[in-house]
Amino acid sequence: MLYLFNECLFFYGKLRAMNESSKPQVRFYTAESEDAGQRIDNFLLKTLKGVPKSMIYRLLRKGEIRVNKKRTKPDYKLVDQDIIRVAPIRLSEQPAPVSTKLNIVANLESQILYEDEILIILNKPSGMAVHGGSGVNFGVIEALRALRPQAKMLELVHRLDRDTSGCLVVAKKRSALRHLHEQLRSKKVQKFYHALVKGRWSPKLTRITEALKKNDLKSGERIVIVDNINGKDSETRFKVIQHYHNATLVRAFPVTGRTHQIRVHCQVKGHPIACDPKYGHQDFDEQMRSIGLKRLFLHAASIEFTHPRSEQRLKIEAPLEPALQKVLKRLTTA
Repeated sequence: MLYLFNECLFFYGKLRAMNESSKPQVRFYTAESEDAGQRIDNFLLKTLKGVPKSMIYRLLRKGEIRVNKKRTKPDYKLVDQDIIRVAPIRLSEQPAPVSTKLNIVANLESQILYEDEILIILNKPSGMAVHGGSGVNFGVIEALRALRPQAKMLELVHRLDRDTSGCLVVAKKRSALRHLHEQLRSKKVQKFYHALVKGRWSPKLTRITEALKKNDLKSGERIVIVDNINGKDSETRFKVIQHYHNATLVRAFPVTGRTHQIRVHCQVKGHPIACDPKYGHQDFDEQMRSIGLKRLFLHAASIEFTHPRSEQRLKIEAPLEPALQKVLKRLTTA
């Protein structure tokens, strides 16, 4: 009997220990030099994966998240060596890591155009989202994190539509991210796109300034419309690269960075981009598909900015994928 009693005590103790270990624990984080200047709410959103934004703000409001033992507000900017205490909360299970054996992930390595200790610039493939979510298991940023497991931080500097290919910048350091975001805000970053559009684009059409407004349809799909009363100011500058029979290859420079800006500005002037699933022209798209085009013909051809560390201007160009080059060769020049 004594033996059975001791066995029961042993298993009870083990079960209790397991239950205790599964309970949420107080978490402590130390801000590093790279985190300095970042708002506490943004830091927590990136650090506490799976915790809803509303919960983070509620915890801050209740004082269950403290910095150096003191209550703090969401807009507090971290200082190097700040100690952040987070009350016990249950985090959702993290998704399975992205496998580097997947072709789409492994091939991303060959698309890297530039890399140093603080930046990665790659030629994003068309059809690949920049990040996971909304039915997408993973995107470019998750794939890069799998390819660079030693990197403490990898964050998107800007975004590209899923169907758009070309230059995409990723920061390895928080300081580089802040530096480049400031350049984007002050319009010191130059991004040029190449687009194949319907019809003969007039060389005199060099600037489009229609205001744009996002609209959510009942189906959940988001589209952007021209609305010069309630929309946001938008500007894209254009230059003809080559005229073809019933098509034109143009260079687009977005002065502002609105969602779908280049695509809608082309459409509103009667020159929708080839094979645009949202804003395209059916007959033109069928013609383009007949000569081998299987994707939106919009490509972020180059990006130029001041390197955050060297302070020198850096320009990176992304070549058109072979399939797009073949389409252009099959077109008859005007």
